[in-house]
Amino acid sequence: MILLAIDTAGADCAAALYDSSSAKLLASVSERIGRGHAERLMAMIDEVLAAAGKGMHEIGRIAVVIGPGSFTGIRVGLAAARGLALALSADIVGVTTLAAIAGADQAEQGALPVIAAMDAKREEVYAQSFGADGGPLDAAAIMSYEDFRALCARTGFRVAGSGRAVLGLDGPEDGDCFPLAQICRLGAAAPVSGKPKPLYLRGPDAKPQTGYAVARA
Repeated sequence: MILLAIDTAGADCAAALYDSSSAKLLASVSERIGRGHAERLMAMIDEVLAAAGKGMHEIGRIAVVIGPGSFTGIRVGLAAARGLALALSADIVGVTTLAAIAGADQAEQGALPVIAAMDAKREEVYAQSFGADGGPLDAAAIMSYEDFRALCARTGFRVAGSGRAVLGLDGPEDGDCFPLAQICRLGAAAPVSGKPKPLYLRGPDAKPQTGYAVARA
């Protein structure tokens, strides 16, 4: 099965093509653009298809990163993935940023329990614990720096991601990156269960100005 992976949940805009039957990454492209994911994403998908020598009609599954992360970026990726899945009659699954961080860490550091943690700013962290088999041990949550430090002290698990800096440990220099190889692997293994939904652990920054709302007729 040919899988298309899409990631617009962070500063990166990325796409990859993966053959699940051979567990091989066929092509990938990623750019750290910060903003403008909607304008760049479809061209990236064309690029990985051309690099892999595949046609759009050969895609059997789409894996999209659903967060936590950038509110706008997540919406861009999900909208593109849902539209393509509908047009191609392809399966669609969601992959979380925290699962990708944990999976990449366990592939590199060894299969031990790990806490995937992203610095969410405002003295808060997105965090989730994963077992040695890569399965989640709890639900993804947003918590204060204080509660995060207490969680790490209580479990004694290794920590992966930018949340390491909250503990005074070395973390990724350029912020969190969600490796495409892990997104593809997790997406290929994920069960299909309806349309994936965004994983928002914090509300959007923009709030409606209710004092200026126009009354409906």
